[in-house]
Amino acid sequence: MHASIPPNTVEIDLGDRSYPILIGGSLLDAPTTYADLPPATAALVVTNSTVSPLYAQRLRTALQGKFRSIHTVVLSDGEAHKTWQTLNLIFDSLLAHECDRKTVLFALGGGVVGDMTGFAAASYMRGVPFVQVPTTLLAQVDSSVGGKTAINHPLGKNMIGAFYQPLKVVCDLDTLQTLPPRELSAGLAEVIKYGPIADLVFFDWIEANIDRLLARDPAAMAHAVKRSCEIKAWVVAQDERDYGLRAILNFGHTFGHAIEAGLGFGEWLHGEAVGCGMVMAANLSQRLGLVDAALVRRLTALIQRAGLPIRGPQLLAGSIAHGAAQTGAGSSRKLSNADIYLAHMRVDKKAEAGEIKFVVIDGPARASVRSAPDALVREVIDACCDGR
Repeated sequence: MHASIPPNTVEIDLGDRSYPILIGGSLLDAPTTYADLPPATAALVVTNSTVSPLYAQRLRTALQGKFRSIHTVVLSDGEAHKTWQTLNLIFDSLLAHECDRKTVLFALGGGVVGDMTGFAAASYMRGVPFVQVPTTLLAQVDSSVGGKTAINHPLGKNMIGAFYQPLKVVCDLDTLQTLPPRELSAGLAEVIKYGPIADLVFFDWIEANIDRLLARDPAAMAHAVKRSCEIKAWVVAQDERDYGLRAILNFGHTFGHAIEAGLGFGEWLHGEAVGCGMVMAANLSQRLGLVDAALVRRLTALIQRAGLPIRGPQLLAGSIAHGAAQTGAGSSRKLSNADIYLAHMRVDKKAEAGEIKFVVIDGPARASVRSAPDALVREVIDACCDGR
């Protein structure tokens, strides 16, 4: 990171569960980054096969002297491995090393590693401390912040988990330099979402600086991560457990989660599905009479410039549970693409009594959660998805 880009701190205000998000360069290696952690005998670094060769030893070196023993567990990389079986590898390591309830877990990697490490920390001995050390843009601006932890079920994304806050989040912007271009674009989806739902000035800034972000310009990255974390911190502080306002952070996610589950987890990256999902959610917002076509075109163009898909895929009929796709048309009818999307969206966490809830844009920098008639949602899916 360039020395001219000073580190920043964004605070998550949650009373006795408050914590800082550190944003800057050269944070991963600095022992001072971890100096204020509570006393503990052991640390467990949880990472994956892609990140481990790049950063695991550097983190272990920074932790030397802080802990009597430092262990590492390396998981397989990718959304397809966000499962009970992989989660158990973390528990296996904790138990094999006789880790006590003061052991500190370190989530070193992207959103999958962060979600699983947090869930393991919430569960092991009914709760042990953990630190988020996100190494992807998506994790730095979204999944590492706010305490949502989970694993996937074959029929739904993030359906099994817990709210559990970390001690701190360490966003070392230098780690973004090793991101593959596809992962960088996926992270930009979660940056872009903050504009239309919360901050039109930030939306304008992203449009003006998308090329700098794609080029990984240090100053542009620093601003994007900081502003994204500020917006999320503000929302989480008001609605930690997702009872109301926090749901707006799922803009594009109802459609996006259906894409991920319907294709098979890992086929599309989470950010790719969210990017496409935002196009669909904006289209739904327009059809509900909440926004004009100009805003939909503007958002779609920005998502495309970020290198993200703007057309939804055809989903796999075999990806849904038996009986889940019955929509009143009769069991003998061949399932349409819209049927499959709707079936997946009915098991989304925001659904209530089978009624699908969507985050829609309903004014300048304002979003809300609403239901929509199935017929209208089908129109959106048919209009926004490629044919076979």
